[in-house]
Amino acid sequence: MAGIGEQMSTFSGKRVSIIGLAREGTDLARVLAAEGATVLVNDARPREKLTDALAELDGLPVRYELGGHPLGPVLDADVVFVSPGVPPELPVLLEAQSRGIPLSSATQLFFERCPAPIVGITGSSGKTTTTTLVGRIFERAGRKTLVGGNIGVPVLGHLGEITTAHWVILELSSFQLEPLTVSPHIAAVTNITPNHLDRHHTMAAYTAAKAQIVNHQRPNDWAVLNADDSGSSGLRPRGHIIRFSLQRPADMATFAGAYLDGESLILNRDGQRVVICQRRDLQAPGLHNVANVLTACAIASAANIEVAAMRAVATSFAGVRHRLELIAEQDGVRYVNDSIATAPERSIAGLAVYDATPVVLLAGGRDKHLPMDDWGRLIAKTCRALVTFGELAPLVQHAAEAGGLPPASIHQAGTVERAVAVARCIAQPGDVVLLSPGGTSYDQYENFEERGDDFAAVVRAATNSTKGGAA
Repeated sequence: MAGIGEQMSTFSGKRVSIIGLAREGTDLARVLAAEGATVLVNDARPREKLTDALAELDGLPVRYELGGHPLGPVLDADVVFVSPGVPPELPVLLEAQSRGIPLSSATQLFFERCPAPIVGITGSSGKTTTTTLVGRIFERAGRKTLVGGNIGVPVLGHLGEITTAHWVILELSSFQLEPLTVSPHIAAVTNITPNHLDRHHTMAAYTAAKAQIVNHQRPNDWAVLNADDSGSSGLRPRGHIIRFSLQRPADMATFAGAYLDGESLILNRDGQRVVICQRRDLQAPGLHNVANVLTACAIASAANIEVAAMRAVATSFAGVRHRLELIAEQDGVRYVNDSIATAPERSIAGLAVYDATPVVLLAGGRDKHLPMDDWGRLIAKTCRALVTFGELAPLVQHAAEAGGLPPASIHQAGTVERAVAVARCIAQPGDVVLLSPGGTSYDQYENFEERGDDFAAVVRAATNSTKGGAA
């Protein structure tokens, strides 16, 4: 995509089309309209599906083309901005390219205009938790910090608040990275494993999109890579490299970064080996959260943050919303929201936390065309029952049955609300009812947060109702 922000200090008087009215598109429309651009917003969804986004832009001088992508109005533009959820092979985008109309994105524009150093974090799993941890470590260290991006906070509208003294911490998805021609000063890749193949189609294309986070770095930039993951460690950045690992590195003398040595989290920096904390002191459960803490500490080390700030955050951080979030406990049954688990690999990480606890798993959503064999085997091994919902239901059932889960232990519910009702009937004292879907939310919800909130609301309503009846 073109370096539009470098060419235009303002979009005043320019004709701009924005394709995709999600959070980022809404933020972008507001910013460009305020600059005096002639803004047209285009989305394939009809008006009734965009009520909240349209309400946010109410009163602004913005025109709309909704329910399709008509070439004439959309391409009557000096620049076309593309939101992350829009596939690059969309005919209107191909036609824009053939006409020589520059394409850009809100993320690209932010990078071009941001006066502060940017820390970018991506990966197939762990990036939201890691981004949150990094933001808190930087804040603990006294850095002026803005946390946003794919974590759910559009950042373009905050540009006016950012100075050269700030640090911007961005979670970046493969969709946001794919078209970029810029990279952050510190770029971290938690891992690269199969994900979003419904959009990228091949692992090679998906990996190439993730690699954009380091492809445009300069020699004085930093890349934070996962020594345990071939996808991450196989990247070849131009600048400095710092690593993290869940095991003691063989190249101890030259290893720079964070790692797990027995039960100790260690940081190697400037030839010095420093204990960050002990694993038992971490509040967030699971080995995957150990990896998240190590990643965050490696990133903080690249920014010359003291270990004391890393230790304070690592030992007080209990997790993020929608990631193994305890919603309620009643009659000895815990109800846990892991809605952020939008791929089988993420659900596997969630199930691993409860490997010694009977689980009633709620799984489903929309398929991302990812392998499910390992997930199915783990479901059969760790789950007393499986309750399915959404478009993914038959595929999850097939994987679980192939893994060895008896058909009698599988229940079809259709929706999250009905899945909770079924789970409440099945669950026994000591069980965990775990919403860890393994698929995206887009078949029934706008995003995984909405799905998690719905689960939490249904659980709380049911448990409160039971308490009220008992009284």
